[in-house]
Amino acid sequence: MSSDPSHESHSARRYVRVRRVDECSTLDELFTHCLPAFGGAYLRRIYQILDRAIGMGCPLTLAISGPVTVSGQHQTWLLPLLETGWVAYLSTTDAVCYHDGHRSLDAYKSGPIHEVPIFGDDGALRDEGTIRVTDMAFDEGVLLDQDRFLTAVLARPEFQRKMTGTELRYLLGKYYDAQETHNGVQQGLLSTCRRYAIPVFVGAPGDGSVFLNSMKLWAMRHAGIIPEYGFELDLHAEVYEACAYHRWGLFDNPVQALGTLILGGGVPKNYNLQPEPALGQVLGLPNVRGYLFDVQIVTAPVTDGSLSSCPPAEAVTWGKVDKDTYLQTTESMQSDYSIVMPFLIKALLENRARYEAMVNAEGEEAVFAREPKARGYLRDRAGYRLYDMRGELCERLTADVRNNREWLLESLAYPLAGE
Repeated sequence: MSSDPSHESHSARRYVRVRRVDECSTLDELFTHCLPAFGGAYLRRIYQILDRAIGMGCPLTLAISGPVTVSGQHQTWLLPLLETGWVAYLSTTDAVCYHDGHRSLDAYKSGPIHEVPIFGDDGALRDEGTIRVTDMAFDEGVLLDQDRFLTAVLARPEFQRKMTGTELRYLLGKYYDAQETHNGVQQGLLSTCRRYAIPVFVGAPGDGSVFLNSMKLWAMRHAGIIPEYGFELDLHAEVYEACAYHRWGLFDNPVQALGTLILGGGVPKNYNLQPEPALGQVLGLPNVRGYLFDVQIVTAPVTDGSLSSCPPAEAVTWGKVDKDTYLQTTESMQSDYSIVMPFLIKALLENRARYEAMVNAEGEEAVFAREPKARGYLRDRAGYRLYDMRGELCERLTADVRNNREWLLESLAYPLAGE
């Protein structure tokens, strides 16, 4: 072996090897061999990290901001992703859940959303009762009908109690599903999550119109217009439930690791990342780790100091991402996720289909021995169904909290000024 240190550094170099696009027959080959540099290299690394996480069978959590349901993106790439069984739970916004119902409304089943120019005449749109979301638009009547629908649903007997937001959205998914079936439209986000028992978290429930319609009923009861209204969100139990799922991923699931896919920033991102400090820092439980895989696609510049743009390396300092692996298993790309997600999900689904075809031809034993990633890709499409296990998983967390009694009692003391 040469003693020349420059020889060692040269041997460690990763040389650029590319392939012509007309020599690629799959998106996997395109992502792997035709994105050698710059922004394309970021996209390649994100694809390869997701491929690795899925291949090892790692449960994924998903955080998604932005008008994904208004724009119909949920029906193009998000629902196909959820139907693979790879996603354990997701966090999003109240608005995403609200707009999810528009396409199943009786008066708008033929299509409530239409395209408009981004830089058109918004004054004219206002005069004609059209509401715009970037280049998507809908009649104001859509919102009014959605409000009526939600008011009728929230007044139903099963909602007249205190519950977590995951329970609220699970029940709401039942009514969305009934509307979609009745009007013969495609399934939406909440009905799909209900079908797969995927918990849906909303970290800022008051910042959206599902809760505004609950406020309407609360105000009517407060003013004496209706005799009673008993719905109430249990935020403590909802955050605790998220912690129980994170604990499951680290200690109960065979892989004993979690990955997260973060699209956009804001509250959904933070909600997805907070179970680790909640378990380790606040509840004081031992051996709690952050995400093994962290992939995020955001438009915010890192120099603005916001959480939306903070990369996985910064999350490492908080303990939210695993410090020992983040250099190989995390990536943050500055981009509009609507541009790249259809291609990423299509590539991953192609991989699954390819492994499925191999298994059908050769059997699981031969394929899994030759292609270990096939096992992770071909995990049960039924998914983890964490919502069905939420009671049991919360009880397991409670047992851990109970066993940590002494530490927790000591954490209550602080010399408050003025006492």
